This record gives sequence, structure tokens and C-alpha cells, in this order.
Amino acid sequence: MTRRESGGGVGFSFAGPDGSRRAGVSTPGTTRQALAGLAALAVVLWLALFLTAGSLAFWQAWAYWLVFMASVTAISVYFLKKDATLIESRLKVGPGVEEERGQKLAQVLLPLFFVLLIIVPSLDHRFRWSGVPDYLAVLGDVFVAVGLAIIFLVFMENGFASAAIEVNEGQRVISTGPYGVVRHPMYAGALVMLLFTPIALGSLWGLLPFLGMFAVIALRIRGEERFLVKSLSGYGEYRRKVRHRLIPFLW
Repeated sequence: MTRRESGGGVGFSFAGPDGSRRAGVSTPGTTRQALAGLAALAVVLWLALFLTAGSLAFWQAWAYWLVFMASVTAISVYFLKKDATLIESRLKVGPGVEEERGQKLAQVLLPLFFVLLIIVPSLDHRFRWSGVPDYLAVLGDVFVAVGLAIIFLVFMENGFASAAIEVNEGQRVISTGPYGVVRHPMYAGALVMLLFTPIALGSLWGLLPFLGMFAVIALRIRGEERFLVKSLSGYGEYRRKVRHRLIPFLW
């Protein structure tokens, strides 16, 4: 069996007899849905940033919006060309794709905390609650891009990275690449991006929603691992080999 790490958000891939991935060809419907989703994300993110801030004079928001959307668009376009089945699976999101009640709740809470991660820094900018030096905001954008690059590498290594927690027949454990460092590298990349989002937006108060998101992801990982130990052959051995779930040498 092949592990399908969930991550919520923005695919599935078919395995041959040896468990290798077979990339799918993008269909017009998948392409339209993916591009429409990207366009909607760009508009909603822009509105959340600038309407909440009450001003277009928010250079940190412009920089973040450009970095985030350029990175997500590049990843999506790449896999639409190279492995559209991964994009197809990642489009299936929301509480309805999960079986367990706790994971359904996580699918509700994670988008909520992400919205707060955007709105709180924008309110912070509007009312001048806190601030960070400009160089730290720029560094934050760099790490936002790094976090998304880690997610890209995970997708390259594991074309079975679904938005839901599931295991398909005929799949195997993936333990190479970023999976040789931590057991949940997609979450690790996402948390790097999320941690530096409020910093990129020039806010310290924006770190509070990140703490909530981290807690939900940690609980989701625990539930996911219980499922994988029961459902995925070889996952117990993989856990003994790769000791850390999310943060090397810590957890």
C-alpha cells in the first residue's frame, strides 16, 4: 500500500503493479475547476487582506499576496501538466471527504484559522496594534515561499497526497525524500508557510491564530497515524525508522 498523506486544501494518482505512480492527463473539466479555484482564491485572499485593512497602502499585503499566489499557481500549473490526477484529488476537500468525526471537525477548523491568520494581521495593520521591522516582513515572504516549496517537493515524491485521510488498495509506504526526514512533511511545509504568514504581513498578533492551527494539525496527525497503523501495511516499521512526525529532533 502507498501512504496518502492528507493536508487539506489545493489530487489522486494511480499505482501500477510495482506501486509506482502513473500521472494522469489533465482533462478540460479538471483544468477549468483548478483554474477557477485559483482565481477564486486570489480574489478572496485579496479582499480579506485589503478590505479588512481598510487601505491599499499595505505593501506587506501586496508582497504576501503576490508571493503566495505566484507559488500556488506555479505548483498547480506544473501538476496540471505533469500529474493532473494529483490536482484532481486535492480538489476534493471539506468535512464530507472524511470518515471520522474528529477529522471532519479539523476540515472545518483549519480553513477558519487560516482566515483568521489573514484577517487578524490586516486588522493589526489598520489599528496599529503591533508591527515588525520591514526586513522581517520580507524574510517572512521568503519563508512563505520556502514552506510552499516543501509542499511542492512532497507532491513530487508522493503523488498520492490526498486532501483526505485514506489508503487505497495496491499502495505502498513512501519513505524517501522529505518522508525520510519527518513522517508528515506536507504538514511541516504548511506550518512553515503559516508561521511566517503573519510576520510577512507585519503582525505579531497574527501569531495567535497560528497557535490554534498548530494545535488542530497536531491532533489531526495523531488521528491520521492511528488510522495508518491499522490500515497501511508497513507503516509501523516506517514509524520506527523515521522517529519524528513533524519537527526534526523535537516531535
